[in-house]
Amino acid sequence: MANSRYEYVRNRELPDPLLPNAYFVVRIDGRGFHKFSKHYDFAKPNDLNALNLLNAAATAVMRQLPDIVLGYGVSDEYSFLFRRRTELFDRRASKIVTTVVSTFTAAYTFLWPQYFPDRPLVAEMLPTFDGRAVVYCTKKEIRDYFSWRQVDCHINNLYNTTFHALMDKGGMSNTDAEARLSGTVAADKNEILFSQFGINYNNEPEIFKKGNVAFRDLKKLVEGEEQPENLKLEDMNLDKEFSSKNAKAKARRRIQKAEIVVQHVDIIQDYFWNERAPWILADE
Repeated sequence: MANSRYEYVRNRELPDPLLPNAYFVVRIDGRGFHKFSKHYDFAKPNDLNALNLLNAAATAVMRQLPDIVLGYGVSDEYSFLFRRRTELFDRRASKIVTTVVSTFTAAYTFLWPQYFPDRPLVAEMLPTFDGRAVVYCTKKEIRDYFSWRQVDCHINNLYNTTFHALMDKGGMSNTDAEARLSGTVAADKNEILFSQFGINYNNEPEIFKKGNVAFRDLKKLVEGEEQPENLKLEDMNLDKEFSSKNAKAKARRRIQKAEIVVQHVDIIQDYFWNERAPWILADE
């Protein structure tokens, strides 16, 4: 860039690096999505097509950014966990967040016709998302973060399922349904669903109750290699020390080839972390 007397304005751009050698999560949320979902007539309390679109957009983000090791989404939000020692964009928060948000929004908009072919987007009502980056220094904090999001998913879904049952099946108004559920706990809502409408909440689809867990199936990748004895899960950990830059680049390319799967499983208990994806919070 040529020097000029106006170049001083570059000094107003302040550095915003995220804490080094620490995990961080980028969480995106739909902006004005209540109005958006109403305009496009999303099914209530859950729209399966909308959730599948959400997952498709999240998968597109993870495919572009191999430094993301886990995603979790529900409703109109998605959380992306980055590996602890990533140097993506020199860990600049603004560049990372805007890249995630813009990639997600572009994918969501581009893929929309596949999931809502009879409801084309209009310029006055386009999907938009905001985002933030939050640093977590320990594995426990990461586990607690994703447990928090999944518990939130369960609480909201149980409430919404009961709320809409009272209106759609029970004939209540919005105000009456809110009043009926005021002060109730989970057991009360389960009882309302079962005794009044014959709905066993335990039989509701797992995607609604547990949300969406997106990750690279590196175990499947390793087991699918022609010589699996020469490739171990530890080789998929980009945070470990590599013998050369070429070796690390090769590992990164291999990771990008891995299938990104979306499952609807419990991520509060130990099983997922210990058995399904031990590389997500891998040690050095």
